[in-house]
Parts: sequence; structure tokens; C-alpha cells
Amino acid sequence: MSRADFRLSLVVPVYNEEESIDAFISAIDTELAPLKDQLEIVFVNDGSRDRTREVVEQAIARDPRVTLVNLARNFGKEAAMTAGLHQAKGDAIVPMDVDLQDPPSLILEFVKLWQTGDYDTVYGIRVDRSADTPMKRLTAGGFYRFFNALSTSTKLPENAGDFRLIDRKVVEAIKQLPERNRFMKGLFAWAGFRAVGVPYERPARHAGETKFNYWKLWNFALDGLMSFSSWPLRVWSYIGVGVSFIAFLYILKIITQVLFFGIDVPGYASLMSVMLFLGGIQLLSLGIIGEYIGRMFVEVKQRPVYLIEGVYGQYAKQDEEQKQDEEQKQEVPTTSKKNAAKKAAAKATDDQQEQASQ
Repeated sequence: MSRADFRLSLVVPVYNEEESIDAFISAIDTELAPLKDQLEIVFVNDGSRDRTREVVEQAIARDPRVTLVNLARNFGKEAAMTAGLHQAKGDAIVPMDVDLQDPPSLILEFVKLWQTGDYDTVYGIRVDRSADTPMKRLTAGGFYRFFNALSTSTKLPENAGDFRLIDRKVVEAIKQLPERNRFMKGLFAWAGFRAVGVPYERPARHAGETKFNYWKLWNFALDGLMSFSSWPLRVWSYIGVGVSFIAFLYILKIITQVLFFGIDVPGYASLMSVMLFLGGIQLLSLGIIGEYIGRMFVEVKQRPVYLIEGVYGQYAKQDEEQKQDEEQKQEVPTTSKKNAAKKAAAKATDDQQEQASQ
């Protein structure tokens, strides 16, 4: 495949985004006009409860480039993005948000860098996050630093999100990863390949409200850390050694006070403090172990990451027709072989009867 002649797929997960879809398509038409004949827009409806599906279906009626992947229920953004990557047909794929905080104008720069042949992934780096709240900016920066400090095998480019252009071979590699607890930023980084970052200023959301609250972001951060680091498990070995050493020193202190100085050491308060402290540590460590065991439980069940209710759009129809044609082509040789086998069997029977009559 020549990178000068290619097909580009935009993968856009949507959840209750009826207000943003038309504006997004309009921005794509304006900013990506040079690529209008090479473009596919894959909206993944992640169980929306508003008119999101209806608005996308209206867009399909107007624009044959639009495809709708309708999930059976809400599976989460990471699963929706995975579904979009599986359905996208392009030689290059761009996962992005529908709220226009991922500027479509940057995609042309992604494409130019990708077309040089030097890079398989071109990702955006958010250098200005003034549109986010101060708390979100603070926690996001802390997460990237904390993640990279704990993970030894995978490093996340700081302030890089899901907005990126990835080559088809990178997508095929990602599709081979079977885990159910998916942290796509980490999977993109883990896959490797030649990558480069492009800085950009992240604008404010065009319409609607974010679907991520701080509790969801906290759980999302935990998923990322526990998917790519065993440090939260390993650290309790060091904590156990440290607490044991402190307890040993405390025992030595008590023995010294009692045996050498005759000091009566009152035990109730100190005993309760130690018991509560150790009990808290044990519960915390059990909670972390439980998080890992819970993730193992999800993985061993091997349920699919997502379920699709249906795929709609011009490209989906073409793919279905092509699939039916291939099945028919496969049936023709099979039928011919069966007919030939019947003729051969009939001929063999006739020969046997002729020999018997002689």
C-alpha cells in the first residue's frame, strides 16, 4: 500500500452526544476537504439514551462516508474504541472525540508525518489544557508521572491522549490483544512501532457536557495502573519488611526499659495503636490484591469486550455484499466437486455392473 494513495478512517465513540455530531461532521468537511474522497467516519454508539443514534442515521442518509456501529449496550469508551478499530477499513485510523476538543485540523499534519514513511503512529500532545479545570490538569499531570514511575515496560508520552493517527499494521497488532480490562493509551504505547508527537492546544468542548466525572476518572486511572504494573502488589513486601523492622525495634525498646531501667510500660494505648495501624495496612493490602484478583476473574471468563447490535452505512452494505459474493464463490467449487464425485461414483457403479454381466 502506497501512503500517497490511502483510505483514512476516523473512529469516533459517542455516548449521549446528539448535540455534537452535526457540528463534528461539518468541521471534518471543512478541515479535511483535501481528503474528502478518501475518508470514512465510523461513529460507535456506546448505548446512548438520547437521539445520538437517530442523528447519526440521518447523517448516513446524507453522507455515504458515515458508518454507525451500534453497540448492544453501554460498554465504556475503551470498548467502544476497540469496536471502532475492529470495524474501520482505512489504511490509517484516527481515534478521536466528537466534542471537537481533538481539533480536526491537526489530522492533516498527522497525515503528512505518516506519509513520510518514518512513523507508524503520530499522536497529539496537549501542551495547553486551559479548557480543563485546574483539578483535572493537576490530576492528569500527576497520573502520567506516577504511571511512568511505576510501569517498567510501558511509558506513556506525557499529556498524550487517544487522539492519534495509527497505521493499519499497528491496528492489526492492537486487535491481537485480548484483554477485557482495556487501557487504550497503554496498549498503543505497549505496541511500540515508530512514533512521534505533535503538540497542540486543546480547545474547549464544543457542545454538551463531559461524561467523565472524577470518580470515573479515578477508576480509569486504577485500570491503567493495574493493567501495566505489578508494583502495587510488590510494594507490600517492602511495607511488610519495614513494619516488621519497626516492630522489632519497638520490642527492643520495651525490653530495655523493663529489664535495665525498671520502667513500667503501659500497654493498652500502644497495643491498640499498633493493632489498628496493622489492621488498616492489612485491609488496604487485601483490597489491592482483590483488585488484581477481580481483574483475573474478568479475564478468565473470556467474555467479549463488546457486543454489536448492528452496523449501518454505505460501507457496511458494500462489505456485506462482498462477503456474500465470496461465500457464493466458495460454494460454486464445492458444488462442482460434489457433482464430479457423484458422476465418478455413478461411472464406477456402471463399470462394476458391466463387469458382473460379462
